[in-house]
Amino acid sequence: MRAFITGTDTGVGKTFVVALLTRALRKAGFDTVALKPLCSGERDDVAILAEASGSVLTLEEINPIWLRTPAAPLVGAALEQRAISLDDLEFWFNGVAATRQSILVEGAGGWLVPVTGTETLADVACRFALPVIPVVANKLGCINHALLTIESIRARGLECPGLILNSATEPDDVAKQTNRDVLSQFTNVLVEIGCGQTEISASELRRIFPLA
Repeated sequence: MRAFITGTDTGVGKTFVVALLTRALRKAGFDTVALKPLCSGERDDVAILAEASGSVLTLEEINPIWLRTPAAPLVGAALEQRAISLDDLEFWFNGVAATRQSILVEGAGGWLVPVTGTETLADVACRFALPVIPVVANKLGCINHALLTIESIRARGLECPGLILNSATEPDDVAKQTNRDVLSQFTNVLVEIGCGQTEISASELRRIFPLA
């Protein structure tokens, strides 16, 4: 089971979802590890992914590029006078991929976050050539963000089996109560993570990864 997990924005719950999926896949018998090629700001997310992966990889193995500024990688790298090379990221990913059958890669921020002066996170995902699954925060405005993101993913020739809707709060308004139904008319909602949900069930996991 391999996938690139992106977001429609920052703060949509990518790390939370990737950790849930990683634990569920490992529970199902896969050697799944979660990777985060680029991290901006605090590295708490990387520690969460390390724990979900059974602590079989170091933080540096999971996250080769850590930029201390909570901003787009392009900005963080410029402030630290560092150059980000997609060739280096591809080499790192291929090294991990050679030793694992099951890998989840978490992006940084949204799908088109700038990484270099000419490349975005989408270009990183293209280097890895994995199916892409967006995590969408269930809130007002998410339908537009979700459909634009999926359109962009598929325009780059990458597979997008559908999205994961993350309900971090209770559905206390009309938008949150109807977003799943509306999105389902335009694309595949693989699963909805409910408020307070702490694990992915076997049936939910199979909707995302049919062979799981």
